[in-house]
Amino acid sequence: MTSPSFADLGVSEPLRRALHTQRYINPTPIQAQAVPALLAGKDLLGVAQTGSGKTAAFALPILQRLAAQPLNPGPRRTRALILAPTRELAIQIGDDCKTYGRHLNLRYALIFGGVGQAPQVKAMAKGVDILVATPGRLLDLVSQDQVRLDKVSILVLDEADRMLDMGFMPDVRRIVSTLPRERQSLMFSATMPSDVAKIAADFLHQPVRVDVSPTTVTVDRVDQRVLFVAAPDKRAVLVDLLTDPALARVIVFTRTKHGANRLTQQLENAGVTARAIHGNKSQGARQQALESFRAGSARVLVATDIAARGIDVDGVTHVINYELPNVPESYVHRIGRTARAGASGIALSLCDPSERPLLREIEKLTCKAVAIDAAHPLANRTTHGSPAVARNPRPAGNSRRSNTKAQRRPAPRVVAAGGRHAG
Repeated sequence: MTSPSFADLGVSEPLRRALHTQRYINPTPIQAQAVPALLAGKDLLGVAQTGSGKTAAFALPILQRLAAQPLNPGPRRTRALILAPTRELAIQIGDDCKTYGRHLNLRYALIFGGVGQAPQVKAMAKGVDILVATPGRLLDLVSQDQVRLDKVSILVLDEADRMLDMGFMPDVRRIVSTLPRERQSLMFSATMPSDVAKIAADFLHQPVRVDVSPTTVTVDRVDQRVLFVAAPDKRAVLVDLLTDPALARVIVFTRTKHGANRLTQQLENAGVTARAIHGNKSQGARQQALESFRAGSARVLVATDIAARGIDVDGVTHVINYELPNVPESYVHRIGRTARAGASGIALSLCDPSERPLLREIEKLTCKAVAIDAAHPLANRTTHGSPAVARNPRPAGNSRRSNTKAQRRPAPRVVAAGGRHAG
């Protein structure tokens, strides 16, 4: 069956022209399912993670509907409100909206904490068509009467499960209580636990449900490997892996903010340009780290899970789990940073004996055994012969220099598969 085009989905010519400029060719599954329903004005519940193309799935219909009905909402007001849990994700969504809507005469504003509010107040002064915001700062400006939400006709709640995890739901409920009852509402979540399902029932009216499983969107595109490494050897293994120039743009994940800072300094001491990004960093420092990584002046970005969903950088060749996450769904979000825009990618995990239960939970979630890379000289020194090694005794390939000729196999190159996707 031939995949639909953006024209087949009903996307307007100015939007298609912007997509073409970005070399976004084929709609992703969530875009193919969501765009027609949203253009028809229906509420929508989307189960999808970042990397699936969900930003374009909701942004394209919103842009098209607002452009078709030009209207000045009035001072300090907005016609569409998009709520995101983190500053990075809010900035990414705002940038995407501007990119897709470059040929439309629409106005945008961003509101998030960690920076001064004066520019945000100024941006809202004459009113905008689309406001992307994090809940805390938005509530602050609403309480100051610098933002009014009585003209919102479209609401998007992105990363609802992350909102819940971060304790933002009371703020979100307060915001939603100020909106007009007659509106189109959209909610996206990577997972659908009972608490999130209840939120959907409260916020949405007879929604269309689009379910793009987070365990299949990116997992199948990523070459996943695990190295069983004793905890004291992890840093040496990581530095050795990074001697391979094929690891050109790498995100390394740690569990803690302190661990991210420490590892970044250790990499710098080893001659690897690295930057850290986590919740304790100021907004300016986080943006500077992301821009250094995006521009290539920093080869490695060391991040915690709080930043995982907001990192949208093309050309990430590898994700390395320096420490496995405590929540298996976070693994899927992490490795999705290297499978952007329809490309493939490589994910390496350094697993010490205490993390074996976490690995089993990840494999249970993804329904896929992570291949074992036993070739590294420090791998499996203390874990050889364990059940996990026995289930897959052959090395799963090599992405670094090796000491034997038989092991000198280059890492797979990250190439686009079937053109780029919007998202």
